[in-house]
Amino acid sequence: MSSTSTWRTAWKSWRHFANDSPVKRTFSTLVWLPMGILFTQYFYVAKSIKGTSMQPTLNPDTSPWRDIVIFDRYSIRALHQYERGDVVALKSPADSKLVVKRIIALEGDTVKTLPPYPDTEVRVPPGHAWVEGDEPFRSEDSNYFGPVPLALVESKLSFIIWPPARYGPICKPSPPNSKAPRGPAWRREMAAMEREQWRNSRVTVAE
Repeated sequence: MSSTSTWRTAWKSWRHFANDSPVKRTFSTLVWLPMGILFTQYFYVAKSIKGTSMQPTLNPDTSPWRDIVIFDRYSIRALHQYERGDVVALKSPADSKLVVKRIIALEGDTVKTLPPYPDTEVRVPPGHAWVEGDEPFRSEDSNYFGPVPLALVESKLSFIIWPPARYGPICKPSPPNSKAPRGPAWRREMAAMEREQWRNSRVTVAE
């Protein structure tokens, strides 16, 4: 038998072996599992939002579903991009649980705090952020545990993927159309803008 025939026979045997269903599944797992872990560890990850501390931005009472969202890890871990207004996932300094809050202020900013924080104003130290829930009286946040190290922030919210009616990025609040009917949607937009203005009024941004 020639070497060419031997090679062809060996190749056909390998293809038959590789295409066998259990072998193929195992091979695919060995290839794709590490890539999936790498992607979710350093780039993007989907999370289900629990609780009411970020209402009405997340898990609003008008929705019967928990929000499922995509968090961007790359912008935080590689680029270190932190901006006021970002909704972020971070480890709570109180118990190390992963929580979702909004960055209200960054280093050098002065914040007018809310109860139960003991001081009426706080200057955010270097390398820290002040975070709060959008529903402040249902949220354990910086008003409980103070400014948080940026090292505890692990990702920031990119967009909502579930439920379908809420699919898309979280946009910065803007004044509703003055000519639009003043129904529930108009009132929600106006309330979101007023909450944004109230949050901003409590922060003196560092120059």
